[in-house]
Amino acid sequence: MSRLNALLLVLLIGCALSLINAQYRARGTFVELNREQALEHQLLQDWDRLQYEQSAQSKSARIESVARNDLKMQAVSPGRTQYLSAPAGSAGAMVDVPVPSASAASAPESGGKR
Repeated sequence: MSRLNALLLVLLIGCALSLINAQYRARGTFVELNREQALEHQLLQDWDRLQYEQSAQSKSARIESVARNDLKMQAVSPGRTQYLSAPAGSAGAMVDVPVPSASAASAPESGGKR
């Protein structure tokens, strides 16, 4: 009977140590989960900030300002536009090139100097 009691005592101690080990690993996993959730929260905040910055950078007023000030670009105007036509002796017929209207000439366009 004492051998049975000793065997049960060893099994009980083994189960207790196994339980302690499982709880220790569970706590470590829980701490790691909290750490990863905090990182996820930080990454989501960064993502939102970057989307806001991208929308601010892509506004047409900002693009026009950068084009005019930094790149020294100018809007296209009919006075500076040069129209090309085919030579008189060419096989192709002359093509009439439409002159832009006043509203199209005042609208800012992207592009370099012509």
